[in-house]
Amino acid sequence: MAIRPILVAPDPRLKQTSKPVEGPVTDAHRALMDDMLETMYDAPGIGLAAIQIGEPVRIIVMDLAREGEPKQPRHFVNPEILWASEEVLPYEEGCLSVPDYYDDVERPARVKIRYLNYHGERIEEEAEGLYAVCIQHEMDHLEGVLFIDHLSRLKREKALAKLRKAKREAAL
Repeated sequence: MAIRPILVAPDPRLKQTSKPVEGPVTDAHRALMDDMLETMYDAPGIGLAAIQIGEPVRIIVMDLAREGEPKQPRHFVNPEILWASEEVLPYEEGCLSVPDYYDDVERPARVKIRYLNYHGERIEEEAEGLYAVCIQHEMDHLEGVLFIDHLSRLKREKALAKLRKAKREAAL
């Protein structure tokens, strides 16, 4: 396992659409998911899409365990939303690719998802609350969408200006 660098907006690779994993889940996919989890835990975060470490494939990892609880890693290969509730849930989101910026985003409160797990087993389940928010946030990454893309143009520009300033200051 290895900790990988996380891409930060406005890196153009974050705007790519990720390709589906073809065929079965392999040891190479599992090694990528292991690296992604280690990277996510180190950051620290609760979710990470493969594109965030420069791998444009439809793979997500997540762990919603609270501090002090045992880790509960989850793996999603080729996730898809089958159904979304009309009811929406506003939630303050942040992102490892948009560090130190948080804002409210409204998303469906419940979704039904289908994906392959770490072992390549097909899973269908409903998600609600933080799980629903997080899976939708990470699935947006697979389409080249950041959470700030759901904000007003003014808020999005403010977030990107803050990131550009931090990058300039880090380069000094």
